[in-house]
Amino acid sequence: MYLNLIKIFVPTALAFILGIFITPLATHFFYKYKMWKKYGRDTSMNNTDFSKIHSTQAELNTPRVGGIIIWISVLLTTLIFYLASVVFPSASSFKMNFLSRNQTLIPLFTLLLGSLIGLWDDFIQIYGTGKFAKDDKSWRKWKAFLIAVLSLLIGIWFFYKLGMTSIHIPFGGDIYLGILIIPFFIIVALATFSGGVIDGIDGLSGGVLASIFAAYSVIAYANNQVDIAAFSGVLTGATLAFLWFNIPPARFYMGETGIMGLMITLATLAFLTDSVLILPIVAMPLVITSGSVILQTISKKLRGGKRLFRLAPIHHHFEALGWPTYKVTMRFWVFSVVFAIIGIILAVISR
Repeated sequence: MYLNLIKIFVPTALAFILGIFITPLATHFFYKYKMWKKYGRDTSMNNTDFSKIHSTQAELNTPRVGGIIIWISVLLTTLIFYLASVVFPSASSFKMNFLSRNQTLIPLFTLLLGSLIGLWDDFIQIYGTGKFAKDDKSWRKWKAFLIAVLSLLIGIWFFYKLGMTSIHIPFGGDIYLGILIIPFFIIVALATFSGGVIDGIDGLSGGVLASIFAAYSVIAYANNQVDIAAFSGVLTGATLAFLWFNIPPARFYMGETGIMGLMITLATLAFLTDSVLILPIVAMPLVITSGSVILQTISKKLRGGKRLFRLAPIHHHFEALGWPTYKVTMRFWVFSVVFAIIGIILAVISR
């Protein structure tokens, strides 16, 4: 048991340390090449309330590719322990290597491919021109399509390579889906990706996502999936390193290169730990954030333009009510930790 805990905590700490050391060099690169958005947010959002709480100037002068810190730290940490097991073969090095075909290969692939797609999106908004550079609705649909294609590939891997055909119902056993596991994963991945709108306040997404991935590390450990637990821990450590520099005033934003990779990886981990129906609880802040946007849109369409919230996503609503930004962020962190703990408890006792 102690060796398993070491296998989780040592890579987690290393990912955090690597992220801290990588950041100064990365930050210099981000600012040298002016890697921030060329255009402000959609003017349809730019009502009086939004203008009061949001500085377009700050957004247009702060790099938006900070998510690179996360996935590079994760990749380096994974490679260090893998190469150690190859170059210095021993019982200890084999034990510490957490890269395995049936547990962590697919989430690592998902993280890297999703992050690279997100980086491409960031580059379009940094260096591009036209409506795509302004992140208009048509481009958002294309991003959703790309996530759906990536999810299709992962779903096929689940079904044909890992033989995944059912999902666990908490307190109710398993339900057989067969090949329908593929479209079900696509739906879950798109729903999870929609929670990416939480990346709207300095420090908010980093703190929330660190809690969520830490929860999945515990859930995987309880399932005796030590490699997944270690990988989730590494994601937590790397995200905390990002958060260290993203606390207000943010040195950089996470950007799509962080959000896309992390969100699709989160959905993947939920399936691999057979706790996908626990995901909405563990990730409750993402659910509420995404839900607030959906409800706001429905309200405007059905109620003649009337808004349910002063602003959406909901964290901006609280800002519009007069809450200081730091108070919104820290209360979301508390909220995230509470639901992460509840999700862990439910995942463990519902088996």
